[in-house]
Amino acid sequence: MRVFVTGSTGFAGSHLVEQLLIEDHDVYVLEHRLSGHIGLPEHPKLKAVEGDLLDPEALRKAIHTARPDVVYHLAGLALTIESWKQPAKTLQVNTLGTVHLLEAIRVYGKPRVVLISSAEIYGTVQPDQLPIDESSIPTPHHPYALSKWAAGQLVPLYWQRYALPVIEVRPFNHIGPRQSLGFVVPDFASQLAAIRLAQRPPTISVGNLSAQRDFTDVRDMVRAYRELAEKGEAGETYIVCSGRAVAIEYLLDTLIELSGIPVEVVPDPARMRPSDTPVLYGSHDKMSAVTGWEPTIPLRQSLADALAEWIRRLDGGPTGRP
Repeated sequence: MRVFVTGSTGFAGSHLVEQLLIEDHDVYVLEHRLSGHIGLPEHPKLKAVEGDLLDPEALRKAIHTARPDVVYHLAGLALTIESWKQPAKTLQVNTLGTVHLLEAIRVYGKPRVVLISSAEIYGTVQPDQLPIDESSIPTPHHPYALSKWAAGQLVPLYWQRYALPVIEVRPFNHIGPRQSLGFVVPDFASQLAAIRLAQRPPTISVGNLSAQRDFTDVRDMVRAYRELAEKGEAGETYIVCSGRAVAIEYLLDTLIELSGIPVEVVPDPARMRPSDTPVLYGSHDKMSAVTGWEPTIPLRQSLADALAEWIRRLDGGPTGRP
């Protein structure tokens, strides 16, 4: 099968590409020289095609070069804090860029398209609204969430208008090796790795640890994307998550235990922002009913793998990509 992937050098994208190559697909990736933090592996079935989500003509050329049977769209600007600093750019890349991609695909033909949105679109959620499912009403509270919500609205439009078999996926938090700084697990793991390697004092400054969130291993997450590409219904939306809430404090305590070193946890008043949504988790019932997917990698294993990779990275070793 011929597969086209955007966002291949990102966190989830790198794991997806790896899985697709293991399954012996011909994988074409959209290469944007100014983005991404993970280098692509050398592989005879992997080909990079130059392009940019904001360049419609380059996208059309990339799609026609790849001639894909399936397209996975993961590219975009992902940090919520940064989206407040660059709201226009966030909307351009995440929303307008998705329009450009769907137009390029539509002109080419009708491959299956898996568009990755985000559970961030749900915004502030009350306890009686949990778990979040596909019938929950989105209330985006920052430019990133708004950009993803708007991109997701294109899915039923392109299915109804052009019969383009597009599927929207709304993933909750995913963690594991290769995640960049700016997210809770790599922020904790990188500090603990530096302490273990004697590169910094044995203290960690933390903010609010009481918030509870839904975490899934990234390798389980991209397996869900693969399952949905094969079995998901066109024009539909699917939530992918673990289905349970875990306190941020548990993540930190487990990482400290896994590090095997004594660490002083120091509350930082500047980071002590109360959470608008103390507890947030979703339901993957719809996704599982269609595909049979269930998360399989234990949270502790995800944390151990993330920590091990940061130790290798700060010690000058490989980052976990073969």
